[in-house]
Amino acid sequence: MDCLFCKIAAGEIPSNKIYEDEQVLAFYDIDPQAPVHFLVIPKAHIPSCDALEESEDPVVSHVFTVIARLAKQLGLTGGYRIVNNCGADGGQTVQHLHFHVLGGREMGWPPFAS
Repeated sequence: MDCLFCKIAAGEIPSNKIYEDEQVLAFYDIDPQAPVHFLVIPKAHIPSCDALEESEDPVVSHVFTVIARLAKQLGLTGGYRIVNNCGADGGQTVQHLHFHVLGGREMGWPPFAS
């Protein structure tokens, strides 16, 4: 498979890991958009939220448990934003389910003007 995040999860491409277990991997974004910006991905290849099946509910739940734990460990006590881009119009550039976690500054709304 020619998936960037699968290769990162397999250790074929280096990343700045902050957490790893059997189901998920968390690593810092290479182009941070906030003082703290990391991604959490399932190790199993899931193309996007649109491709999720009920059998994958446990790993998605685990992703959010890991996010909460890491946010606390990284001192994001004032809050943080979780972003998932789904599909081309949603801005998804890597076809592997992933969640951006951004914090360390106040987040505006809407996030981007068009």
